[in-house]
Amino acid sequence: MQHIGIDLGGMESQVCVRAPDGELLFEHKVSTHSLPRFFKRQPRSRVIMETCSEAFTLAEDAAASGHDVRVVPATLVRTLGVGQRGIKTDKRDARVLSEVSTRVDLPGVHVRSRSARNWSSLLKMRQRLVEARTQMINSVRGWLRTQLISVRTTGTTRTFPARVRTKLLDQPIGMPAFVERQLSVVDELNNQIKAADAEVKSHAEEDPRCRRLMTVPGVGPMVASTFVAAVDDVGRFRSAHLLESYLGLTPGERSSSTRLRKTGITKAGPANLRRVLGQAAWYILSRRPTDPLAAWGRQIAERRGRQIAAIAICRKLVGILYAIWRDDTTYDPEKVSRLAAGTWDTSR
Repeated sequence: MQHIGIDLGGMESQVCVRAPDGELLFEHKVSTHSLPRFFKRQPRSRVIMETCSEAFTLAEDAAASGHDVRVVPATLVRTLGVGQRGIKTDKRDARVLSEVSTRVDLPGVHVRSRSARNWSSLLKMRQRLVEARTQMINSVRGWLRTQLISVRTTGTTRTFPARVRTKLLDQPIGMPAFVERQLSVVDELNNQIKAADAEVKSHAEEDPRCRRLMTVPGVGPMVASTFVAAVDDVGRFRSAHLLESYLGLTPGERSSSTRLRKTGITKAGPANLRRVLGQAAWYILSRRPTDPLAAWGRQIAERRGRQIAAIAICRKLVGILYAIWRDDTTYDPEKVSRLAAGTWDTSR
């Protein structure tokens, strides 16, 4: 089997093809957009590329052409020799990837399905809109403080522009044009975020996995969609604990010699999923007092505090969502009571 190392670029990519014994067969720059056609012309090969924006679409094209594809994490390629001794060129990088592949069965990251990647893009772009709105609002609030003007904090971000306009029109200073421009942007961002929310809800309601996940208290379209987009294939995790570790919700460790020290959660994996799971956990803890998870969380909160309890509920939520997806079931409070008590095995 041939070994094809590719150093991907936005316009052109460096390709290096080697025989199984390491002999150099082909080395040239190829248009990145023509790589799918290049894959179809090659015999079955192992294709090695580094994670980047173009990697996953091209990995899907290579796999469709029958190749064994490995998308190598950027943190790993440095240990393989890419960029060693302070010299890094496209040709050297492609050579290193193909040469190492002839000697080592390189591990690769999971290549998510196209639908999961599209969902992830939708959710990330919505989050960027929310972040932009927060920046606009904070800039207006900062200016208001310089004028010793306070705006009532009751209400949502959607009503913030109206509250500011009402307040300023009652002031001698009136409404400056530069503030109105900021508020107009906030209004438009509110409209775009509302449209994005509607799109997320529509996708979630059409997907049977999301519909089952949304039977869990605190899990709405945003949590369910983010979970499905991040996990993609629940079968690649043998147990709920492995999924919790993948999502960075398990304790870390910093031990040496005879000293054993556990740290906080590792926070590895997708941060956006941890964020929405945290919001769901706080909702359950604060707004669903009769739910078994909330009762279990309150017991932990009494011993160790509400922050620890929220993280614990996050982990239990992952176990519940994992089991519902794996078993094609819906939320069952009785099973959750056993899960919270530690008598329901999510890994079976």
